[in-house]
Amino acid sequence: MRANNMPSAVTDRSQLPQAGRIVVKVGSSSLTTVGGGISEEALGGLVDQLAAVRNAGVELILVSSGAIAAGLAPLGLARRPRDLARQQAAASVGQGLLMARYTQAFGAHGVTVGQVLLTAEDLIRRQQYANAFRALNRLLNLGVVPIVNENDTVATHEIRFGDNDRLAALVAHLVKADALVLLSDIDSVYTGPPGEGGVRIPRVDSATDLEGVRIGSAGKAGVGTGGMVTKVEAATMAAESGIPALVTSTANAAAALAGEDVGTWFSTRGGRRPVRLLWLAHLATTQGRLVLDDGAVAAVGSGLRSLLPAGITGVDGDFEAGDPVEIADRHGRVVARGLVNYSAQELPRMLGRSTHELALDLGPHYEREVVHIDDLVVV
Repeated sequence: MRANNMPSAVTDRSQLPQAGRIVVKVGSSSLTTVGGGISEEALGGLVDQLAAVRNAGVELILVSSGAIAAGLAPLGLARRPRDLARQQAAASVGQGLLMARYTQAFGAHGVTVGQVLLTAEDLIRRQQYANAFRALNRLLNLGVVPIVNENDTVATHEIRFGDNDRLAALVAHLVKADALVLLSDIDSVYTGPPGEGGVRIPRVDSATDLEGVRIGSAGKAGVGTGGMVTKVEAATMAAESGIPALVTSTANAAAALAGEDVGTWFSTRGGRRPVRLLWLAHLATTQGRLVLDDGAVAAVGSGLRSLLPAGITGVDGDFEAGDPVEIADRHGRVVARGLVNYSAQELPRMLGRSTHELALDLGPHYEREVVHIDDLVVV
């Protein structure tokens, strides 16, 4: 297995058949009927393709939406509920039904599956992260296909991923996957609506490749929470952490996994970094903002220095120690995000002062960084 900071051995879509470990994500829109329930035909067709890849020796992790959709009919709900409590109830009923269908479909190919339910907290706290890694790795070592979903039944608004695309990107990072494949009902990323002159973007090597691109929502209304925007965000998140990603349709799954020229390929641009920093950069809901002087902006922007109180000129928001905050320059441009070591009530009296001075005045507890370099990500 590669070291955690090593880039993926897969550098182009044509190399996907040689990948040792792949994370595949499928959305609700690819698994549901017009009425909103799970389509046996769609699920079975996808499993046929994935099982063939697994039986060819590839370690496979499936991140699957659909629990809430599967729970709608048994609860007599005509559409996906908007309130969290009923979403949790639908997920509770539907997750078992979804797993039963996957167990039967994969079992027909001699493949065993296992259920893994995660919340964002499981991937940002060190102990839960280690437990999740051990569980997934052991399942893979035993030849099992882990089927991962967000734990909608217990997740709150504050600790939700928001959609399974971003969950899949973090899982790919967690298990040190060779590639991430994001499947939906749209075959590629386009420069605009395909019916209005938009053309396929076959490859994304940098953020400039998406400049001026109109990326609208994709998916069947009322069924899922994701869209093409979240898939591009998730693919970018993976690529920036050293894992290439492919965005395409479920109908193209077999061709994609065979290395054919389908979908949009996001090539890697960056090494792997702690999953906590990926969460901080892309998913965390910030609780406030720290405004810096020019010198502190330069120091923090280098990615090599912690943030000290001497360089802070302003504090906005209501946050506690440990909360994520934005770090901005005097013009309001956000340059970084970080986990702050002091509350919004403590910081004002610390601004512009050295840690040595603060320790003498307020005690040794204040002789430390406002945001440590290990808890800071430049954006």
